[in-house]
Order: sequence, then structure tokens, then C-alpha cells
Amino acid sequence: MSIGIFLAAVALAVAGLMPLAVSLGIAVIAFVALGLVSGREVYTSIEWKVIVLLACLIPLAEAFERTGGADLIAQQILAVTQGSAPWVTLVVLMAVTMTMSDFLNNVATTLIAAPISLSIATALDANPDTFLMAVAVAASCAFLTPIGHKNNTIILGPGGYRFADYWRMGLPLELLVIAVSVPALLFFWPL
Repeated sequence: MSIGIFLAAVALAVAGLMPLAVSLGIAVIAFVALGLVSGREVYTSIEWKVIVLLACLIPLAEAFERTGGADLIAQQILAVTQGSAPWVTLVVLMAVTMTMSDFLNNVATTLIAAPISLSIATALDANPDTFLMAVAVAASCAFLTPIGHKNNTIILGPGGYRFADYWRMGLPLELLVIAVSVPALLFFWPL
């Protein structure tokens, strides 16, 4: 029954009858109403830290965009890559986003970098999906520091690593991510 409810929710979203978030919300309500999951299980499975983090960061990102911070950074990236092909701007955007992600939470980085990417896409008259996907990929690549992601922090002590050890492995890994993802982004979401 639970698989059927889940598939029905996905089918409603795929058919365009309702947004995915709404159909999955209805599926959760159906799970509870039918006794497949208890209300307590639903409550305890919610990551409240993430909800609070998003509730704090979304207004911050909106203020960053409204005050012109996103446009300012976008103009700086465009100035650095002026006269270059749009894919070069995409590479620089990914590098900037990866650097932010090394010091911020990936959700915070995405909320800040998404408006920057939209400003760049608008200025270049390019496909915004390409730039947004670049931000999504780059924000998930926090390999240069142990503070960029909790998994990096967890293995710092038990692995006997030092702060500088992350650069040695992280930098080649981030360069590899850029080398693989930029052609893939350009193939799947052409500029």
C-alpha cells in the first residue's frame, strides 16, 4: 500500500496535476491516516536543524539579492572573464561557489550563489539552467577544508588528518569535478 501511495504521488507530479511537494505532502498525510506511519515517527524523522537553518538563510539570501550583493559579485566575475567564452565564466562561477562551500554550509552557499548565477546568465543572455546546475554541483564540493562539510570534520580527528591535508587531496578533486562537470553541463543544458 505504501509503495502504491508513493507511486501515485509521483505520478500526479509527473502528469503535472500538482507540484511534487504537494503530492508528497498528501502521501505523508495518507501514510499517517492509514496507520502506515505514526505521527510521532513523522515528527522525529524531520531534520529540525535543517528547517531552522533554511528559515534563517532564505531571508538572508533574499536580502543579499535585493541589496545588490549578488549583482556586485556577478559583475566582478563578468569583469574577470570579459571577452572570454561563456563556458569560462561558468568555470569561474563554479570555482567561486566551491570556495564559498569550503567555508559555508552547502545550503547557504547555494542560496547565495544561485542569484549570482542568475545575474550572470542574464548578463550573458545564456541559459540560466546551466548556471544554476553549475551552482548545484559546485556547492556540493567542499573538499578543501575540514569545516566545509560535517563529513570532513568527522574524519579529521580519527583519520589523523591536518587542515592542510584537505588541500592536497581536495584541490585535484575539485579540478576533476570542474573538468568533468562543465562539459556535461554544456551537453545537457546548452548555453
